[in-house]
Amino acid sequence: MKQILQVTDPNVYANYVDAPVLHPLVSIIHYDELTPFRSALNNYGVYGLFIQKSFPKNLSYGMLPFQPSDASIIAVAPGQTGGAEDNGQKLSISGWGLLFSPELLSGSALAEQIHGYRFFSYFYTDSLRTTTAEWGRIMQLLVQMRYELRESDDTPALRSLLVGYIHVILEYCNRIYLRQLSAEDKGSSDILKRFHRLLTDYYADGKQLEAGVPTVRYCASELAYSARYLGDMIHQATGGTAIGYIHSFVVEQGKNLLMHGHNVSETAHLLGFEYAHHFGRIFKKVTKISPLEFLGKRKILK
Repeated sequence: MKQILQVTDPNVYANYVDAPVLHPLVSIIHYDELTPFRSALNNYGVYGLFIQKSFPKNLSYGMLPFQPSDASIIAVAPGQTGGAEDNGQKLSISGWGLLFSPELLSGSALAEQIHGYRFFSYFYTDSLRTTTAEWGRIMQLLVQMRYELRESDDTPALRSLLVGYIHVILEYCNRIYLRQLSAEDKGSSDILKRFHRLLTDYYADGKQLEAGVPTVRYCASELAYSARYLGDMIHQATGGTAIGYIHSFVVEQGKNLLMHGHNVSETAHLLGFEYAHHFGRIFKKVTKISPLEFLGKRKILK
């Protein structure tokens, strides 16, 4: 059975890799300074940026295999799962990790802005590939942040300063993301972003509780396209279908609900399904296993 580390706050992970604990809401990890440690498959309750020269093999992101580029950044958000299951071997990694609690952002402009950073999404399936200059500047910001954490007491002023540093780092990440996105087909990529935003907002607003799981026809109407045109553009962008994209999105929401203690019936209801077996059928179509099998393969680390 898979063992999953519940990263409920930044220092759960810091303690796991035996890194110094510097602040209750922020953890800055310099992997080069650590002794070798065992890998972990993590379920995140925090935001995280993993900035590494070379990532370990056999990583997963959203329970799917994922191999990032060298000298790049992986971004994770609360509710997501990723990492590498502990196989008994120890890792030596070069690079940095930055984890921070959503609580740190409370009351700041970044608390709302962070939801607009698309690179935190499961549906962004590439790491952020840095240039040499970008790598160096992000490293400087992390070094300065760590200095502030070591030398300053935990005050509102320090927390405001930390949010400022994080904002600058995220803006670097967003610049990288936009650069990589511009290399793709702009037409289909723009539709894909709007499509994904529509689905995100639909569930954030709770519309599924009254209207059910969103349909291709509904999404096309909201985006001012015909259903056929939307389907063609999603196929051009992803190689799949629009309904397949919706189902994959819904299943990822379902995984997060299941991982956080909801049973299959509750999860189906919260996702907008009238019947639990409809959710189960779509879940199995997307993942090749049933929701109960998904839960059965996961053992929670306390």
